[in-house]
Amino acid sequence: MEPCHLSLPASMVIRLFGVFAALLLPEFVFCMTRNYTFNIVQHNVTRLCHTKSIVSVNGHFPGPRIVAREGDQLLVKVVNHVSNNITIHWHGIRQLRSGWADGPAYVTQCPIQTGQTFTYNFTITGQRGTLFWHAHISWLRATVYGPIIIHPKRNESYPFRKPYKEVPIIFGEWWNADPEAVINQALQTGTGPNVSDAYTINGFPGPLYNCSSKDTFRLKVKPGKTYMLRLINAAMNDELFFSIANHTVIIVEADAPYYPNATFLMAARPYFTGQGTFDNSTVAGILEYEHPLNHTFNTKKMVFKPTLPPLNATTLVANFTGKFRSLNNPNFTASVPQTVDKQFYFTVGLGSSPCPKNTTCQGPNGTKLAAALNNVSFALPTTALLQAYVTKKSNGVYTTDFPTKPPSPFNYTGTPPNNTLVSNATRLVVLPFNTSVELVLQDTSILGAEDHPLHLHGFNFFVVGQGFGNYNPTQDPANFNLVDPVERNTFGVPAGGWVAIRFLADNPGVWFMHCHFDVHTSWGLRMAWIVMDGPLPSQKLPPPPSDLPKC
Repeated sequence: MEPCHLSLPASMVIRLFGVFAALLLPEFVFCMTRNYTFNIVQHNVTRLCHTKSIVSVNGHFPGPRIVAREGDQLLVKVVNHVSNNITIHWHGIRQLRSGWADGPAYVTQCPIQTGQTFTYNFTITGQRGTLFWHAHISWLRATVYGPIIIHPKRNESYPFRKPYKEVPIIFGEWWNADPEAVINQALQTGTGPNVSDAYTINGFPGPLYNCSSKDTFRLKVKPGKTYMLRLINAAMNDELFFSIANHTVIIVEADAPYYPNATFLMAARPYFTGQGTFDNSTVAGILEYEHPLNHTFNTKKMVFKPTLPPLNATTLVANFTGKFRSLNNPNFTASVPQTVDKQFYFTVGLGSSPCPKNTTCQGPNGTKLAAALNNVSFALPTTALLQAYVTKKSNGVYTTDFPTKPPSPFNYTGTPPNNTLVSNATRLVVLPFNTSVELVLQDTSILGAEDHPLHLHGFNFFVVGQGFGNYNPTQDPANFNLVDPVERNTFGVPAGGWVAIRFLADNPGVWFMHCHFDVHTSWGLRMAWIVMDGPLPSQKLPPPPSDLPKC
C-alpha cells in the first residue's frame, strides 16, 4: 500500500508487483464485525476454449470481495471441500497481534485439510486502501484470490476528489494445465516451470488471445466522471506494466476527459529481467464510454491502443518507483526509524542444488534450479514455525542462525562465481520487540541478474534507498531518504541493483519474507523473522485459537 500523488502522462504506465491502493486516511472510530464464509470448492471454468476444473472460493473466479472499513474485525470461516490442503493469506494486512491469522502454510499455521474448517480472526488497524487475499500454499494462488477493499471510516472523505465509481481490476495468470502439476514437474526435473497460457483481467484473457474475444473484461464509463481503479496484481510469476490508451493516469485517482464514441484498450504485459522463458503475451480489457444525452456519434467505433514500455525497461522502472513518497503530514506521519538497532545485508538471487542420486535433473550442468537469500535456500518444515516457537518445541524444526550478511562475499553484480550451489536449511532471525531494523537486499548475477519483488508479512517498511550495482555501505547511506520515503509491504529488488528498507519490529510473532514470484518461493527464496513479545500485555502474541489446524 503506498500513499502518493504521482501524476503520469498518457504514455506512462503503472508497474505492478503487488498492490496499488488508496491513500492513507485518518484513524477509524466506528467499527463492526464482518463475517464471511469461504467454501473451497472445485468448479469448471472455460478459458481459451479449454475447460478445466479449478480450485476456487464459493465457485467464483476471481473470488469474492472482502469489503471493510478501517478498525473492523473480520471473521472469515474457511471450509475446505477439496482434496488439496489450503490456507488463505491476507496480503498486506499487518495482523497486529493476530499472527495466527496470517496464513502462509507451515509458517503461521498448518494447512486446512480436506473436510476441516478454520476461522481467520483479525482486525484491520491503521490501514486503508486496496489489498488482496490469496491461497498461500503451493501454487493454488493461481485461481484462489480476490480483492480486499478497506474504506475510510464513516463520515470521512478521501484526501482527493471523491470518485464517481470504484472498480477493482485484478490481474492474474491462466494455465490450461493444472498449476499444481506444473510446479510439481518443475521441482522434480529441476528446471523452470512451463509458463502460463495467458494473463487475465478480472479472470478474462481478452481479445488479443485466440478464442477469447467473448471473454473480455469491459468497463463502461461515463464522460466527465472520475473513476478510481483499484489495481491488484495477482499474477503468479510476473510483474506487469499497465496502461489505458489515451488516458492520463493519476495514482489513486483516475481522471477521464470527454471523448468521442470510441473503444480504449486497457492492456498489461510483463516486465521481465530474467534469463529464462516467460509468458510473453498481453492481456487487454476494454474501457467504453456511454453515450451522453443529446449527442450524436459516428456509428463506426475507433479503437485506441495503449503504448507499453519494452519488456526489460529496468531504468524506467527504477526512475518510476524512485518518485514515490509518503505524505508525511501531521495526519499521516512517516515514522521512519532514524536510528538502527540491527543491520542486515541479504543477497537475493538464483542458484542451484545437487541432483538427487539416481535421478536426472535438467538445471544448469545437471543440477536443480534453486533460489536463496544469503545463499540459504529456505526449507519449509512439516509443522508450523509459529506453533513450534510458541510451544518451545523448535528442536528439529528450525534454528535461529540465519546469516546477517553473505557468507562468501563476491562481486555480486559482476562476473558470477563458478560455484552456484546453495545450502538448504530452515534458519530464522530473532528480533527483540521494538528493534529498529535496516535491511539491504542485494541482487546477484548468479544465473543472471533479475528483479525480485520481496514481500514482508506482518509489517510495512520504508524504502529509504535503492540503486544499481553493488551496495556501498560507506557512501550510499548518505543519500538515504529518512524524511518521506514510500511505505510498502512489497518492493522490487532492482535487477543488478539493491534496495534498502527500514522497519520497526513491533509485531510479535513469526513473519514470512519471500519473493512474490511463486516459482522463486518454491525454489527457496524465502526466510522468516521471529519477533519476540514485548513486556506489556498489549505487546504479546495471544495464545493460538482453538480451531487452529494441526499438521
